[in-house]
Amino acid sequence: MLDISAATWAVTIGLIVALLAVDLLLAALRPHRVGFREATAWSVFYILIAIGFGVWFAVTYGGDFGTQYFAGYIVEKSLSVDNLFVFVIIMATFAVPEEHQHKVLTFGIILALIMRAIFIAVGAALLSLFSFMFLLFGLLLIFTAVQLFRHRDEDPDVENNIMIRATRRLIPISDEYDGGKLFTRANGRRMATPMLAVLVAIGSVDLLFALDSIPAVFGVTSEPYIVFTANAFALLGLRALFFLVKGLLDRLVYLSTGLSIILAFIGVKLVLHWGHVDINPSIPEVDTYLSLVVIVVILTIVTVASLIKTRRDPSAKAHPGSLRATRRDEERPDAAR
Repeated sequence: MLDISAATWAVTIGLIVALLAVDLLLAALRPHRVGFREATAWSVFYILIAIGFGVWFAVTYGGDFGTQYFAGYIVEKSLSVDNLFVFVIIMATFAVPEEHQHKVLTFGIILALIMRAIFIAVGAALLSLFSFMFLLFGLLLIFTAVQLFRHRDEDPDVENNIMIRATRRLIPISDEYDGGKLFTRANGRRMATPMLAVLVAIGSVDLLFALDSIPAVFGVTSEPYIVFTANAFALLGLRALFFLVKGLLDRLVYLSTGLSIILAFIGVKLVLHWGHVDINPSIPEVDTYLSLVVIVVILTIVTVASLIKTRRDPSAKAHPGSLRATRRDEERPDAAR
């Protein structure tokens, strides 16, 4: 059992809040188009911070806990790339001006961290009280993996998102942006700008991803501190990573397939752990070192295979995948075949 003092928690949260504050201030004080060099520098900065923290953590608390952190970080980083796919779709759907994309992403990351912190607290409490939660989390991940694999070549239908539809019913939304404002006046009437719809879309997507990613990282470690830091450091680099790789995302044609395999693997790992604890100690478990190797190997194969595929077939395009058939697919005459 990992014993983390209140002071360590406070310093860790303070570091994360400070990094977020810098990101938010940059977005608010100097709205601009983020170029390749700037995005690269920030991406390297956040990765080095995550690695540095992991090295400190391993030296301070032991190699096993350090391995759990790095395995959790890699899982969350790979799932966050799928986040980026959806963020790109949202930005394109609502035609967000480039100078305000930084602000939208920072808001999305803050909201994602808040949601994940809530889910981590709830998940940790449930796992400590009810061991069968490992079974439920495992089955949830396996179901998610199957759905993601079935709809791996689809894009989520952002406009038909239930939160977006509810927002449009409750609040009139203008057709034009007003800088980075959420509300404006049009024809003497107070209205929301499309920026509000973008933030609602980002928030609802964050909620869905939190429901999947938290059980996934609990499949690697049951330590709340490791779950929180792995999530936090993976998400902190998301804003810079968006601007760095958004032009390359279309080439990761097998990413959704790879993520579905990873989620299924972690789901099976959780079910085996439940069986080992509650049914029979002779039921084998998958240790963290093997999990780390499997996840890295899957991601490497997926990336290399995707680049080979798009090099041979330049028309091939990646999709983030969906957990259900989109309305467009449901309306196609051949959708049921």
